Amino acid sequence: MLLRFEVSNHRSISEPIELSMIAVDEDRPSTRGFDLLSERVLAIAGIYGPNASGKSNVVEALAWLSAAVGRSLRTWDDFIPREPFKFGLGPMMPSTYEVEGVVGGVRYTYRVEVDDSEVKFEGLYSYPERRRRVLFEREDMEIRFRRGLGTLAGTRELLTPTTLALSAAMRFDEPEVQFFGRYLAGMIVLGVKRRTPWRRSLVGGAPALSSTARLFDERDPIYQRSIFDDPDSVAKSPRESALALLRFADLGIDDVRIVEEQEDELNISTQARREPRRQLRLMHRVAEQELAFDLDEESAGTQTWFALIGPTLNALRNGRILIFDEIDASLHPRLSARLLELFQDPETNPHGAQLIFTTHDTSLLNHLNRDEVWLTEKDDGGATTLTALAEFGSDKVRRSLNLEKAYLQGRFGAVPELDQYMLRRALGLASSDS
Repeated sequence: MLLRFEVSNHRSISEPIELSMIAVDEDRPSTRGFDLLSERVLAIAGIYGPNASGKSNVVEALAWLSAAVGRSLRTWDDFIPREPFKFGLGPMMPSTYEVEGVVGGVRYTYRVEVDDSEVKFEGLYSYPERRRRVLFEREDMEIRFRRGLGTLAGTRELLTPTTLALSAAMRFDEPEVQFFGRYLAGMIVLGVKRRTPWRRSLVGGAPALSSTARLFDERDPIYQRSIFDDPDSVAKSPRESALALLRFADLGIDDVRIVEEQEDELNISTQARREPRRQLRLMHRVAEQELAFDLDEESAGTQTWFALIGPTLNALRNGRILIFDEIDASLHPRLSARLLELFQDPETNPHGAQLIFTTHDTSLLNHLNRDEVWLTEKDDGGATTLTALAEFGSDKVRRSLNLEKAYLQGRFGAVPELDQYMLRRALGLASSDS
């Protein structure tokens, strides 16, 4: 599980900001504990703030690190696709990313500093017995490994100025490094819309839909235990688990089928008919009548929820991090709240998956504890600041406080300031002397 993430010089983020998943209020079932960790860990973090305050850039920075670990060896050649802070010295200074997490019961810290042309520093550390152990450290092209990690010697041959050592080290059979690297690279990113080479945007696109559709495809039998079943019950198929999530959202969908449709056109080169197309159908039942709908005939909220099912089951089953930018974009608040519940409930989230999201939906504050809420604002220099709601004085944010009401009242900042008079003037609806 992710413990904390720190980033500097990434898009609107200039000075270091830190997102912590350490619980402040530990006495509740949704937090998780580890034998070698004195604190308990959160499964949820929600980031609020006005438009253009940098909410998306916080989660994008974490997504960037995940993609960097997974792809730098294969796709980074002549330059590093970073996006530094554009003002001041930002373009000339390194960007820094540091993540700390518990993987396989062991705490790790990973830090990397990059500029446009090379990796300046990289270090991976573990704490198997609460004491720091250097797994590897790299400065420019010089790298040294801890004794006993001889299997990683081939990493040097794969290293280039733009390749992360962790990406290269994952190619070799060293469980201590490979396990952590796969955890970082395995983050699931949803809702990100901007186009950059490293980004994986899943909601509304083919990857997310196919990952959900595969769960209903009996030709691709990947069996897993349903997250809703008792541990002693018979393991259910992924199809049943996915259908349970559809019904969980109460969308009126009774079943999902994949049907084959034979095309009449002939393949000219072989004079043979093409393979049947496999089409997804969502089955609705009203009284005694059953009707099949294409996915694109469903509402935007239903389409988004359907696209979420594959990634969500993946995260819950494998204990992964699910990053969701603008969770409220196409999802009804009720469905957003249910998604939060899946990650907060230990019964549906037995492996410590985490959901980190941005939103404007203040109704979700009624489903979040004070230590699960983060606030972004812009400072006078145009840089993003990130503040934990739990850091506010106890008089402002008691555990019993109505967080939605207090947030809308502006008690924590991070809300847009709306000047209705200036707006009317800009629209020509108010006289200049009024």
